[in-house]
Amino acid sequence: MTKRILLTGADGQLGSEICQRVAQMTAAYTLEATDQARLDICDLAQVEAAVAAFKPDVIVNAAAYTAVDKAESERDIAFAVNAQGAENLALAASQAGCRLIHISTDYVFNGENCKPWQPNDPVGPINVYGESKLAGEQAVLKALPGALIIRTAWVYSRHGENFVKTMIRLMNDRDSLGIISDQIGTPTHAGRLAEIVLTAVDQPALSGIYHWTDAGVASWYDFAQAIYELGSKAGLITSACQLTPIGTRDYPTPATRPCYSVMDCSRSREVLGLARHWREQLHFMIAELDYVNKGANA
Repeated sequence: MTKRILLTGADGQLGSEICQRVAQMTAAYTLEATDQARLDICDLAQVEAAVAAFKPDVIVNAAAYTAVDKAESERDIAFAVNAQGAENLALAASQAGCRLIHISTDYVFNGENCKPWQPNDPVGPINVYGESKLAGEQAVLKALPGALIIRTAWVYSRHGENFVKTMIRLMNDRDSLGIISDQIGTPTHAGRLAEIVLTAVDQPALSGIYHWTDAGVASWYDFAQAIYELGSKAGLITSACQLTPIGTRDYPTPATRPCYSVMDCSRSREVLGLARHWREQLHFMIAELDYVNKGANA
């Protein structure tokens, strides 16, 4: 039976990847893809009307306020989207009797750990973005205890703005870059995350909190080195750039970042599928960018 999916944040990194994959699987899914212009999730009446009109089997909430540094001065906006918006979707899903898959983040943790974070580990966000996402998780589970929350981290894709695309631009523009080496996590390609979300759509009994990232561990410096290597081989980076590891204290930002964001994904691997190493996924994304770049210049 074809499943009806109401997707929020369809113009974001994850949302774009979900749309791309659903377009290739039209027999399995009917998708109503919305962005902020089409559906303001901060408006409960709009959300309820959209759910009543489309009658989804599942809502996938990929919408989020993700400007981590700006959130420090835009607290109300971050909470409106990440907490109130998430709650509105959960309330509407509860009323309509449909599922909700809500995407969250490693930033709900304080980063003060020496082993991968378990889904049930104590939370303690250290910036406004993390606080707003945690508030969203809590609101979702209160309004809809059977919701599924998937926490992820360090997401990138060929869509939108992200670390990979920023690094490629800067590596072409500068002779040297200092990259933070004491923040540890797992880069995650939005394409594989989209596949995992759709796998979860097909498992209606799945609920609670799960972690999903690609496999492996890296610092931002490790990630940047791999971007430079693969980007240079693909011809996306055409000039020499010296990368230097620096500490967090050498690059102050408005929002404090967690030092350790590696998450334990063993439970999700068992029920949602195996992960590929982040370097393999980065190679795939660089190839995508190369293909798009060559097409644009043809």
